[in-house]
Amino acid sequence: MSRRILLGALVLAVLLPSQAAGQSAATMPVLKGLAPVTALTRTRAGLAALGANYTVTGGIQTGEWRQPTLLPFAEDQQLALRDAFSTHGNLTQLADGLGTTLGSAYEARAHYIDRDRFTNVSPAVAGVIAYALSAAREDSDTGKYFFANLTTDGKAPASTEARAILEQIGGLPDIFGRAYRVPAGSAGGGAYGDARPFQTEPVFTRIVGRDYFGVPTDNTVLNRGPVMDLVNSPSYPSGHTTYGYVGSVLLAIMVPERYPEMVTRAAEYGNHRITIGAHYAMDVLGGRAVALHALAHLLANDPRYVGRSFEKASTIADFRAAVNAARADVRAQLEAACGKPVAECAREDHGRFGDSAANAAFYASTQTYGLPVVHPEQAIVRPDVGRVAPEAGHLLTAAFPSLSLEEANGILTRTLGPGGGFLDDGSAFGIYARLDLYAASRYAAALAAGR
Repeated sequence: MSRRILLGALVLAVLLPSQAAGQSAATMPVLKGLAPVTALTRTRAGLAALGANYTVTGGIQTGEWRQPTLLPFAEDQQLALRDAFSTHGNLTQLADGLGTTLGSAYEARAHYIDRDRFTNVSPAVAGVIAYALSAAREDSDTGKYFFANLTTDGKAPASTEARAILEQIGGLPDIFGRAYRVPAGSAGGGAYGDARPFQTEPVFTRIVGRDYFGVPTDNTVLNRGPVMDLVNSPSYPSGHTTYGYVGSVLLAIMVPERYPEMVTRAAEYGNHRITIGAHYAMDVLGGRAVALHALAHLLANDPRYVGRSFEKASTIADFRAAVNAARADVRAQLEAACGKPVAECAREDHGRFGDSAANAAFYASTQTYGLPVVHPEQAIVRPDVGRVAPEAGHLLTAAFPSLSLEEANGILTRTLGPGGGFLDDGSAFGIYARLDLYAASRYAAALAAGR
């Protein structure tokens, strides 16, 4: 077995689905950022948002709520089945966002042989992927059981500090189970709380097709088992979505010529969790915010995120430098395969991401999923990203190094999406729920090109 395959197998072990990590001091800001969902039953606006979340989720899953997807609905359903398997080890399933030529070149060097073995572009690329996904996964997992039943794993009580987060805002655990009348332990619900859409929605559309490896499957076995048993896995936030955004933005940073297309692929990947009935729109929005928050702090070399130990993911003390090294490896390999500069090959796209107007429309449809405003005071303001969440600008400067952090945060401020959503309560974390990386990356690319 080659060294690249062995490395892939080692990385996979830590990234497969697992129970949530304990709530640590490092993850407290994430818990606080995600917590506003637990207080939605306290206001009329919050109740309206919970109702819309239920309606929109069910409508997307059945196809009654029409979205401007990049594929016809039936084809998109099939891709959603394939997306249920996550290529955590090398991000290859996300690489079609790189375009026809570059995506094929990437997959030729980083692909899955079977469910347990895969190759990678280089050890540097594998290391960055493993570390980033491990850090973001901890942030995502730490909330799963906490928001379901105030525990770390379903049984062990959460810390006093963590529980105080909900006490301070009057929040309740198992908010989806309570709102949608399938509380923890009830008939049809899970043991811990925050039942998923396939457990709460009145209509569930079965999708029959093939999985990532071409094996016959359907979304029932991907939700209720035996392929994936999510019955006792709390819904909020979506870990798959966190993976999809971290992986896609990493590839966007390495190939900034395809940044808008890569974040479109991230939005599509997260949306597919709704399509198969595994997650609500709120889960996806929460997972996206977790991903962008974690990646920005990694790129800023925040001490809470770098220099840490993760099982089978080598410690990285300078994440930004590690990303730059991985980027050099990826671009060298892609250019060698294409035989032309990466920028030229990036324009060769005959796939579903070839229409920028369609990409923009779909991405915009996932920005809030049409959920109503919960925090009206935030809906009428455009916060200064550089002041509230200054590390966010690294999501652009890592891809477009000619930009200063001040310029990048200015772009993020100008392109912020709609405000006042259920996570946008004025916190720094709430900024990540409003970032519009599609618009921001196009603005950043134009500015960088003019220099």
